[in-house]
Amino acid sequence: MRSFVLRQGRITPAQQQAFDAHWSRYGLDPAGGPLDLAGLFPRPAPTVLEIGFGNGEQLLHAAASEAARNFIGIEVHRPGVGRLMNALADAGLDNVRISNHDAVEVLERQIPASSLAEVRIYFPDPWPKKRHHKRRLIQPAFVELLASRVQRGGLLHLATDWAEYAEHMLEVVDASPQWRNRAGLGAYSAAPEWRINTHFEKRGVRLGHGVWDLIHEKT
Repeated sequence: MRSFVLRQGRITPAQQQAFDAHWSRYGLDPAGGPLDLAGLFPRPAPTVLEIGFGNGEQLLHAAASEAARNFIGIEVHRPGVGRLMNALADAGLDNVRISNHDAVEVLERQIPASSLAEVRIYFPDPWPKKRHHKRRLIQPAFVELLASRVQRGGLLHLATDWAEYAEHMLEVVDASPQWRNRAGLGAYSAAPEWRINTHFEKRGVRLGHGVWDLIHEKT
């Protein structure tokens, strides 16, 4: 069961050119075995994974402001991937690698066990209709998969602007013995300094949505 429906927007000539010009530099092709994370980047560093980066605003900011870390971004929508690659190239950043593939398959097949310092998932699709809840990304099995890929003491940072989904995520992650809620069981965290207000979030706030952050530490 996919947690997304692939509705590709029209990719612009500039975004297509990004694939032609920059995929060999930033792109990760699907592979049958685990990646050598240290070998992907110019220098070894703690690796942060962002799942569903959209247009890449947050990931671009993180790559520039957290230069001592390496980043892997996963996004299935090609226009957003193209836009981010152009922005990374314009900024001269080389501490990001991008997968244009399903996050579950990338985690299962390509991310080595206990290799990540942090996983960030911001504003995943809430699938608000009850009959679609099974499509939600944050489910017990997925949370355990993430735990197997994060180092002890590493973080899982979730954010959503959908109240009912926030409650669901909090219940799911708090129930896992692999994760400890930094704010205490049943509590949300304050938005950390490393998460910026993206265009998507600002639009939600204008519509009257709240925003909830969850930060859990791998035990």
